[in-house]
Amino acid sequence: MALRRITLERTFDAEVADLWELWTTKDGFESWWGPEGFRTEVRKLELEVGGETVYAMIAFGPEQIEFLRKAGMPLVSEDRLTLTEIVPERRLAYTHLIDFLPGVTPYRAAMEVEFASLPEGARMVITMDVMHDEQMTPMALMGMESQLGRLEERFRRAG
Repeated sequence: MALRRITLERTFDAEVADLWELWTTKDGFESWWGPEGFRTEVRKLELEVGGETVYAMIAFGPEQIEFLRKAGMPLVSEDRLTLTEIVPERRLAYTHLIDFLPGVTPYRAAMEVEFASLPEGARMVITMDVMHDEQMTPMALMGMESQLGRLEERFRRAG
């Protein structure tokens, strides 16, 4: 059976170099990564194939805290991304260790991010594996959509 994937695409009023920096630097990543109600603290960022990005995802929103508590999940989780491909200002690929879900055997999910310059700005295409079940996939998609909304807001404020 073929692995199912999800693709999201956005065009930003920005330069590719600006998007690249937000994915590849501690300050940049912390400024937008994580859905609404969460903040991110990068603990390690190794920008090389095989390098790890380790970050803490910290719930601070009341709704998010309540959801996590009801689900028996911690309010702070440490996440690990392992870079599998880097083409500066063109492509990033990594695997995300999914080891923070109660009762779910840890597994890796792949994600690729492609960047391109367009006359109207910078295009970013994200392709990611679906999650392990039909309940978590929509939640992961909602989280990514929320993160992309934060990224869009960042460029609106800068413009």
